[in-house]
Amino acid sequence: MDLNSQKRAPIYEALEAFRRKRIVPFDVPGHKRGRGNPELRELLGERCVSLDVNSMKPLDNLCHPVSVIKDAEALAAEAFRADHAFFMVGGTTSSVQSMVLSACKAGDKIILPRNVHKSVINALVLCGATPVYVNPEVDKKLGISLGMELPEVERAVKDNPDATCILVNNPTYYGICSDLRSIVKLAHDHGMLALVDEAHGTHLYFGDGLPVCAMDAGADMASVSMHKSGGSLTQSSLLLTSANVNWEYVSQIINLTQTTSASYLLLSSLDISRRNLALRGRESFRKVMEMAEYARGEINSIGGYYAYGREMVNGRSIYDFDVTKLSVYTRDIGLAGIEVYDLLRDEYDIQIEFGDISNILAYISIGDRIQDIERLVGALADIKRLYSKDSSQMLATEYIAPKVMTTPQKAFYAPKVSLPIRETAGKICSEFVMCYPPGIPILAPGELITEEIIEYIMYAKEKGCSMQGTEDPNVERLNVLER
Repeated sequence: MDLNSQKRAPIYEALEAFRRKRIVPFDVPGHKRGRGNPELRELLGERCVSLDVNSMKPLDNLCHPVSVIKDAEALAAEAFRADHAFFMVGGTTSSVQSMVLSACKAGDKIILPRNVHKSVINALVLCGATPVYVNPEVDKKLGISLGMELPEVERAVKDNPDATCILVNNPTYYGICSDLRSIVKLAHDHGMLALVDEAHGTHLYFGDGLPVCAMDAGADMASVSMHKSGGSLTQSSLLLTSANVNWEYVSQIINLTQTTSASYLLLSSLDISRRNLALRGRESFRKVMEMAEYARGEINSIGGYYAYGREMVNGRSIYDFDVTKLSVYTRDIGLAGIEVYDLLRDEYDIQIEFGDISNILAYISIGDRIQDIERLVGALADIKRLYSKDSSQMLATEYIAPKVMTTPQKAFYAPKVSLPIRETAGKICSEFVMCYPPGIPILAPGELITEEIIEYIMYAKEKGCSMQGTEDPNVERLNVLER
């Protein structure tokens, strides 16, 4: 990587040059640099609204970049060791969906784990591909899915030699990593593409002693959520491609769904954040690793909590672990993760990333400080002292692998009826049910509803998980296939 070239930020520089010209706007957006919406200008600031501009020749166009956006994407590709990089302004959801839609069409098979983000299954609804799930091993205590074990992926490839690609989510929200290099090699040996949902792995490209990143593992495409650990604005993301992929075709796929009115606030944040990571990322993420490891030790010394880390690595279902992820098991103090999440926010003014049935995740990144870590540790000790309960009556929280009965697309568009959740056992679901975050569906279209899954949904609701995906906003009824 050429550090001198990485000091440039072409989109940011073009915006600064544009701002200095004081051009009179007779184009969109209609707030006209904030003059037409003073409340917006007051909220976001004069400088911010003045840079919320439309595509024009000096600023290039994201749908067909030929100048400053093209240059910025080339610098991102170099920094992330890819052949090509696309700036994405629809979140990593858009990046993931473009990746899947580029690799799959109606009737194609895609090999993937079931604990994927909803954006992956949404892509299957859109394109009509058939999922072949490699159900990962589950940690029965933590209640989370682990990584894709190589023998299981090999079995899926042997049984489905006509699959077009293998998708891996690496690392998972909880920090679990699969044997990415071996899975990529397996895909390529059988003429399949290797896709990586790397939403939670931006830092892997800039950290020493961290798990391998997708491009270094030889993956064909990777979706990288720059706004998570990379420091860019919310909703900004990257889609990386290797030389094995026709990037011009991927560009056409992206333009099927991505906006033609890309936000220059998001684009410039990607540009600036890439520069920051290229120049200072290794130092920054070394500090992040140190803070996370310190927090792990302090939390584990409280007792009752389990902040898990590299000790979990077994070379198979947990091939590696991303130590920047501060995932903490809470059930031994008699509280679900979502209950600890709520207490931290409501009683201690601490907002963490999420709480599920058994765990919480505190996202530590380049903007955190050691005093913030100390405050979190103190609050968790306080919660244990004041709110802990008997854990013996808590529901078992093991992740339940659903049974696929038909493709997501067929189920989503099929004739359906709405039934109370308690009456849906034995039916086939035609919509999503998930706790968000993390956005991993409990049920997806085309999957069999069981009593066990119903109990899991009801328990998650009772504990206060934010439920999404159903047509019924109260998640009291489910849409199921007519039979």
